[in-house]
Amino acid sequence: MFELRGNPTGWRLPQEPMTAGAAYQAVQDELRPDVRPQLNLATFITTGMEPEAERLMAEFLYHNTVDGVQPLHTADLAQRCVAALADLWHAPDPDSAVGTSTGGSSEACMLAGLAMLMLWRSRTSGSRERPNLVMSTAVHVCWAKFCAYWDVEARQIPVAEGGSGIDPHTAAEACDSNTIGVVTVLGTTYDGFYEPVQQVCAALDRRCARDGVDVPVHVDAASGGMVAPFLDPALVWDFRLPRVSSINTSGHKYGMVAPGLGWIVWRDPGVVPAELGFSTDYTGGRMSTQTLSFTRPVAPVIAQYYQFLRLGAEGYRAVVQRCRDLAQSLAAQLCQVPELRVISSADHLPVVAFTTHDHAGFSVTDLADRLRRRGWLMPTYALPSDQADVTVARIVCRNDLSDVLARRLADDIATAVTALRADRGGSRSRRRRDVVPSSSEIALTIDAGKTLGRGGSADLDTVVAGVAP
Repeated sequence: MFELRGNPTGWRLPQEPMTAGAAYQAVQDELRPDVRPQLNLATFITTGMEPEAERLMAEFLYHNTVDGVQPLHTADLAQRCVAALADLWHAPDPDSAVGTSTGGSSEACMLAGLAMLMLWRSRTSGSRERPNLVMSTAVHVCWAKFCAYWDVEARQIPVAEGGSGIDPHTAAEACDSNTIGVVTVLGTTYDGFYEPVQQVCAALDRRCARDGVDVPVHVDAASGGMVAPFLDPALVWDFRLPRVSSINTSGHKYGMVAPGLGWIVWRDPGVVPAELGFSTDYTGGRMSTQTLSFTRPVAPVIAQYYQFLRLGAEGYRAVVQRCRDLAQSLAAQLCQVPELRVISSADHLPVVAFTTHDHAGFSVTDLADRLRRRGWLMPTYALPSDQADVTVARIVCRNDLSDVLARRLADDIATAVTALRADRGGSRSRRRRDVVPSSSEIALTIDAGKTLGRGGSADLDTVVAGVAP
């Protein structure tokens, strides 16, 4: 018999089975969201695909990436995706670039860090010195995990107010003979800005010429890796820079695939330590794997291949351009609100981040509370530790944000601001209520105790009309 328990820690495996229909209804009732996925402004994660892509994922639900007897050679599809990304990111020889799918960008970043760590150990002949990794305070929490798990010192570069991430000169000067690499971010979670990868590489080139400190660069392009190539082709951030050894991206973000899927690509085999790869034949065929996990679902990889076929380069460009256009339009409207100060206007990622002026009679958290009543989930959070006294709100524009929804959002913000102005006579909330849904992936501190700093197929057809098959 099904027993409802309010405390999750008190739940136990039921003694008796129940009907499939009853189990389905029980789970559905538990998970029924109070916010529609399309109205979740917090997440970068894809919340809608075409029925054909969903059907492919369902058909390959029980297949995994290490099945050596896959009749349709899904490993070949993954390698095609790796080659396509290597070409998109200007690898010297896309066909020889090494890469793999992962469960998400966090795993991809772990692999990138491990590769740099292993190569450092090889260069230093087993040095007993503690290795370090240089990054800004605006990195994703996965880099904190990497440093903690593998005992690597995290050397964080403060992000200046109004800046765009890591300072190139400061990053170069923070390096020494024990630095395994420098992490740059192409589209920070906090505000969507691209860090200056080319300038960081130039600063490291000067440092190397000066005293021989030679450090590779990894680009964490979880979001920007599938935006910049299409909207900012003149921006040099990828393998065109010889110092860039690896790049990761999230297929489940602007790659437009349901979670979870990440990708990592190394510029050539020379920057991939042999110890990172393992080979086995006990799945029915000889398989090589470089991932942290073993069995992984193949359905997201198949969906990525579908999206690559479906959209092509021009289709991706059309979709992300529309996302940026919507975000910039929203930013322009927010700029007209006297109480609001826009921090990022979607010049890089399709992301708008804003806060309130000191003279406003309300906070962005108050505004988020009002929008929640209208069904919107808008995160508010503190900036990295250097600017932790600033709380911002963020709007992520994804491919399933329609023009109608964007207009509704703008109207709801205007209505909420009007209502908050009317309440101005009351005391402004003194509570710190930073709303950080787990899906927003806001980075936590590396140093303990501190804060760092569905649409449908018809919608997609409209966006890519004339450019997708």
